[in-house]
Amino acid sequence: MKKILLLLVLALNAFLASAQTTEEYIEAYADIAQDLAEEHHIPASIILGVAIHESAAGKSKVARYLNNHFGFKGKNSNTEIRSAYRDFPTVDSSYVHFITFLKSRTYFNVLFDKYDQYDFRNWARGIQRGGYARSRTWASQVIALIKKYELYQYDNRPEDYVEPLEPKPVYQPKKRSKRTYTVKKGDNLSIIAKRNKTTVKAIMNKNNLKSIALKPGQKLKL
Repeated sequence: MKKILLLLVLALNAFLASAQTTEEYIEAYADIAQDLAEEHHIPASIILGVAIHESAAGKSKVARYLNNHFGFKGKNSNTEIRSAYRDFPTVDSSYVHFITFLKSRTYFNVLFDKYDQYDFRNWARGIQRGGYARSRTWASQVIALIKKYELYQYDNRPEDYVEPLEPKPVYQPKKRSKRTYTVKKGDNLSIIAKRNKTTVKAIMNKNNLKSIALKPGQKLKL
């Protein structure tokens, strides 16, 4: 009977967690994020943004059953789900481990000296560069969540804080390959076009040819 009641309680907790909105998630964990941010000089918005992204705002199975809100892999002792992700005794301990993880890896630890505790954009990009996630759009997704839910308000930015300007992408025109072909004895435009995956008409246009007649040694643009 006690076992049945325990399972019902766990199921109810899982249901309540899955019904939680993102706004409710933020309200529930903003305090722990801000405490860690103040202690370790990392944006609270980054902590919350990564947690929301990795745990689907607490709705993922890994978050609900393992208290793992940051996608850390490892062993777990949970008997209700089979998972390659590690478990935590509490959600707060998952948050603390996120900071410990960043500080224990050289390629993340440098971010604490490189960026201030308000620059969430560069923090997100730096964490992605360090290999936290495989997705090339991971940082952009975390930044989008921070902006959508205005998580930067938890960073307690000074009134005179000036946000670093985002570097404008440098346009680099594609270099056109300048391929040429030297006509050999027995060649004709049809053979040359087929070998180089083009057409007779394209070759004639590029080389201003008025006739299909070719001479050995003649240079053709492809």
